[in-house]
Amino acid sequence: MLPWAETEEHLIKRLNEWKNNVENRSVRVNMNKTKAMISGECQKPLQKAVRWPCGVCGGGVGSNSIQCTSCQKWVHKKCSGIKGSMYKVMRSFICRVCSNPVISTGHTSVNIGASPNLEVVDKFCYLGDMLSVDGDADAAVEARIRIGWNKFKQLVPVGIYH
Repeated sequence: MLPWAETEEHLIKRLNEWKNNVENRSVRVNMNKTKAMISGECQKPLQKAVRWPCGVCGGGVGSNSIQCTSCQKWVHKKCSGIKGSMYKVMRSFICRVCSNPVISTGHTSVNIGASPNLEVVDKFCYLGDMLSVDGDADAAVEARIRIGWNKFKQLVPVGIYH
């Protein structure tokens, strides 16, 4: 796991320093397997697999939502920043992703120069634990439950008799 960085330029600098330090110790770095994860306000998570995703957080929207007049995506009231009634701003609502282009960068790769571009991912496994861009534990919990069920299925034929 590489050190964090505040900007893309800082990431490239730290990545090259890390790679040089590792290779000076006679360890080969496979840059094709190296991934980047952008989190915080600079990167919104890739759309989750829901029928009606929120234009800001990607979660499923329901009846308490408003449509952005710019991107036409539906947004939760909690993600919209609207205080009070949504009906007053219904015809002129612009979501924070459309009003702040920094949030909507949507990087899919990071160009690091001579090496291949780093793929930007939403989540990855590090030392057996799942880390995700949104910082919650959902991916880690789902991975642990999946592993537990797989182990259970392997043991079921051994111990259950009537």
